[in-house]
Amino acid sequence: MNIIETHTVKVLKLPHFDEDLGLPRYESEGAAGADIKACLPLKEKIIIKGGQRTLIPTGIAFEIPKGFEIQVRPRSGLSLKSDLLVVNSPGTIDCDYRGEVKIIMGNLGNSDIEIEHGQRIAQLVLAPVIQACFLNVTSLSSTKRGEGGFGHTGCK
Repeated sequence: MNIIETHTVKVLKLPHFDEDLGLPRYESEGAAGADIKACLPLKEKIIIKGGQRTLIPTGIAFEIPKGFEIQVRPRSGLSLKSDLLVVNSPGTIDCDYRGEVKIIMGNLGNSDIEIEHGQRIAQLVLAPVIQACFLNVTSLSSTKRGEGGFGHTGCK
């Protein structure tokens, strides 16, 4: 019995897409995120210098169902084993965006890191969206926490 709900996301392969890369895919039966690969011009490498960030092209665009977004998240293994991260994590691809999906990668280290053509660089999670109706008021209800913010509960 499959308990995971599925929705169709249309994928447009752009002219520079490398067919050998395949579409984003889930690497295990229960995976929440589908891995997406770098699709680099002329199959060359991109160097991300220490402390810098850059856009990594994927060669694809999406038609995401209305009422959903795709969240771009780091791959845990890549983040653990290198100084690479998805800078705006989770990034959002809105349902009305039709351009190429590009991943903002950053290098937290001091050494240059190479991104290779076909490398799995991030994971994509399809998620429902609920839009808020923002209402201007003159006061808010009180709570025990009140205005207690950053670190107000301590460390232990």
